[in-house]
Amino acid sequence: MKLFTSAFGNNATEFAGETWRRSERRQWWLSSTAIAVSLILTSGIVSILLPSMIPQLEPSSYAFDTDIAAHALVGIILLFDVYVVFQQVQLSRFRKQLAEREEQFRLISENAADMIAVVDTNGQRLYNSPSYEKLLGYTQEELGKTSAFDQIHEDDRKAVVDAAGEARRTGMGRTVEYRIRHKDGRWLTLESTASVVRNRDGEVKKLVIVNRNITERKQLEEQLHRSQKLEAIGRLSGGVAHDFNNLLGLIIGYSEALQERIPPDDQFREAVDEIQNAGKRAAALTQQLLAFSRKQVLEPRILNLNTIILDVEKMLRRLVGEDIQIDLVLAPDTGTVKADRSQIEQVILNLVVNARDAMPDGGKLIIETGKWTLDRSTVLRHPYVIPGPYAMLKVTDTGCGMDAELQSHIFEPFFTTKEKGKGTGLGLATAYGVIKQSGGYIWVDSEVGKGTTFRIYLPEANGFNEPVPEAKPAAKVAPERRTILVVEDERSLRKLTRKTLGDAGHKVFEAGDAAEALEISRKTTDTIDLLLTDVIMPGMSGKKLADVLVVERPGIGVLYMSGYTDGQIATQGILEQGTTILRKPFTRDELMRQVENALSVMVR
Repeated sequence: MKLFTSAFGNNATEFAGETWRRSERRQWWLSSTAIAVSLILTSGIVSILLPSMIPQLEPSSYAFDTDIAAHALVGIILLFDVYVVFQQVQLSRFRKQLAEREEQFRLISENAADMIAVVDTNGQRLYNSPSYEKLLGYTQEELGKTSAFDQIHEDDRKAVVDAAGEARRTGMGRTVEYRIRHKDGRWLTLESTASVVRNRDGEVKKLVIVNRNITERKQLEEQLHRSQKLEAIGRLSGGVAHDFNNLLGLIIGYSEALQERIPPDDQFREAVDEIQNAGKRAAALTQQLLAFSRKQVLEPRILNLNTIILDVEKMLRRLVGEDIQIDLVLAPDTGTVKADRSQIEQVILNLVVNARDAMPDGGKLIIETGKWTLDRSTVLRHPYVIPGPYAMLKVTDTGCGMDAELQSHIFEPFFTTKEKGKGTGLGLATAYGVIKQSGGYIWVDSEVGKGTTFRIYLPEANGFNEPVPEAKPAAKVAPERRTILVVEDERSLRKLTRKTLGDAGHKVFEAGDAAEALEISRKTTDTIDLLLTDVIMPGMSGKKLADVLVVERPGIGVLYMSGYTDGQIATQGILEQGTTILRKPFTRDELMRQVENALSVMVR
């Protein structure tokens, strides 16, 4: 914001100067008139008193009519009285105008959110508005003893000096951003503009500087930039998941087929085993990327954080070793949350691993829970926060800590400070995605040499802990041959799936899309027991295909398969209670188990 010349324009400045000159001329006119009247009155009095003051004065040389002189003197006195009244009225008006202007200036200077300063050409402060003390903590006396550049960050000082010099040379101010030190030592970011004040000769004598505190705005911009960057990476990871999972499915499936045909002592068996292991590791990385992008598959249940921590306590103590002390501070009133238990366990594990790595020489690790309310004060610092009651999980270590630059990157996937081969850089990225997808927030506070604290807030959920269902073995279908219609737009994966089911003794029809599947179904008089279809395909989706076939072939079973994320599957309307989805990439055993479960429902 530019003061005077920028906000109001040159006309406003000229008008203010003309008003002041007009008031000044009026004051000179009143003073001059008062002097003239005083001289006339003095002359009259002297004329009357002159004979009595000089007795030797000859009457012939000083002819004077006393009556006329007395009347004239009375008239002058009355005129002077009228003038005095007129002068007082004018002075009263003038003082009132000055008082109004002073009041306006006081209101502006005392209530303006921006900091207004007037400095000379050497940078010495001539005036500082009261907002300086409100925003920076310095008193007027403390500011008066320092230069305008003393509190500015040394890295930004040159830019401010250059901007002030440019304003003096050109008479035009430009906006400059810089950091200034608060009295308590923290740094604030200001946006500043300087305007020049010239004398009658046109020389620059003063600078009027307007400073605006934009610290919060800069923080929000950084948060937005970081969020946009993370969202972009998330969209990228989610977008490639489908095709990548199809490829991994082929790698895992055909490596399993080779394992069945190559004996353990064969020279190529080790290569096949490594191919399959690599495929499974790649599948795990895909799931971590989907977790970061908040699009992985979750099974949310009502959970208690205290219960989870106590269940994994022994594993955590083994994980960190004996040289790190673990203290649990679990508040009994910690509320329940709705989240995926395995994912929350993974978050705790990732945070503990990072804490352990930050304390190579040992230290102390505190895991704390509690009930917390994110209120308006939190929203002011983090506008994206939804106020309300939350369950808090805090993990604090006494390790090496992190600087601000490092903290700005820790949640990015594949970012790691560990040496090569010691980590994938997905631990904190996964934690970030899980917490965000669960509707919570994760924040970090750290300082180099003073340790790190991670705070997690998950929305409270009303309810009691839900027990984890026991895994049931797959139901066995009758040994008779079944007919399965496989619909998959990826030709290689469709071929592998058909072969796997065919080797298990099933009769398999295959189609590349929904239209071809409907054509096969309508031309076939045989019973089709199960539809195994991809969810998202060109043209008609798997959900719409299933809806048509269920009507045309009552009693047909449906099993979906997909490599897309839950968010994309939900748009097809199939994430309903009881819906079964075979997640890509899948192994031969996973495929057969899901198919057997789906067919068991069809046993009549």
